[in-house]
Amino acid sequence: MKVDYIALSVPVFFILIGLELLWSFIKGVRLYSLSDAITNISCGIGQQLTGAFFKTFLFAGYIWIYENARIATIEPGLIHGILLFVGVDFCYYWFHRMSHEINAIWATHIVHHQSEEYNLTVALRQSWFQAFFSNLFYLPLAWIGFDPITTVAVIAFNTLYQFWIHTELIKNMGWFEWIFNTPSHHRVHHGSNPEYIDKNHGGTLIVWDRLFGTFQAELVAPVYGITTPLRSWNPFHANFHYWKDLIQLSTKTSRVTDKLKIFFAAPGWQPAELGGRQYPQEVKRSSFQKFDVKISNPEKAYAIAQFAAVLGFSSFLLFEIPLSGTAVLWPLMTWSLLSIGSIGAFLERRDWSWITEISRLFLLAAAYWLLPLKFNYLLMPFVSYIVISFLALFLAKKLS
Repeated sequence: MKVDYIALSVPVFFILIGLELLWSFIKGVRLYSLSDAITNISCGIGQQLTGAFFKTFLFAGYIWIYENARIATIEPGLIHGILLFVGVDFCYYWFHRMSHEINAIWATHIVHHQSEEYNLTVALRQSWFQAFFSNLFYLPLAWIGFDPITTVAVIAFNTLYQFWIHTELIKNMGWFEWIFNTPSHHRVHHGSNPEYIDKNHGGTLIVWDRLFGTFQAELVAPVYGITTPLRSWNPFHANFHYWKDLIQLSTKTSRVTDKLKIFFAAPGWQPAELGGRQYPQEVKRSSFQKFDVKISNPEKAYAIAQFAAVLGFSSFLLFEIPLSGTAVLWPLMTWSLLSIGSIGAFLERRDWSWITEISRLFLLAAAYWLLPLKFNYLLMPFVSYIVISFLALFLAKKLS
């Protein structure tokens, strides 16, 4: 049976997020922004939902190579486990490094770097399409002879390890810093300071960065985010904006080779006719202005309640409903994605966000009556949620 270790770890993630939030209150340190945290987790919801469709398809190449082209069959054991752990981390390093050096891959990975905060919710801020590139880097392991099931598990644990390093609460860890990736090393990786860009790509181990010249110690407090700030709480904009930028840039250049090179060159590259390579400017944490949109307390309460409902619905969708086919799954997944997009627009106080909020509530009611769900025990929760949501939306608008 295939086990999704990352999905099963979600409750633990939220417990640790709660503890970090509590500790930050006790210490009097501001680590969280409500809108930013919701956006981070929204990106994670989207990644899990889209991943439910893509995972089997994306790993099909690994399975084919293992079954038809492997040069050896590596038997399970301690040595096998150690070699696979090192191999997975090595492959991850090169994927992660290339995701910062090739525009087309950076267009997906950029999502993880957009937050201007640094806390455990940032670990959940993942691209919906990054797996299309990342899985390619693990294919050599199939050729060597590492079986697919064990490899998937080790990749998952490599990902899980990286959750805890997204925090500012843990400082230098002494000798541990020499071998393993740590919060200090990863804070550097998320910094937009010119000296921190494209550094510390390791997953579990930091030794690859030390070996291949991409290591940077944490010397000054990082300014988090990307060099051209996203300035949005919309997860759809987060996942697609850089693709839009690349396409627009490619239409401005006259040479076909340059049009193609834009997608394969490093971020910041431009042909000479457009001004040549662009380099990031110096930034200082003391003067950096984070993106923020002021919303009223009733609007905050509404956004938190709606987001909690969508989070619960999405979890229910992933783990509990015995769906029989995509005729049911696609509409419900689409509703969840539209919901996180609408909540993001609501947090930005877009004029049209009231319309999208009303629309998605009507769509949910229609989905229950029109789709072949057959879950009578959900009738009262659905009706209650929709009625209360309409009332809460009205009050939030009235009191703001």
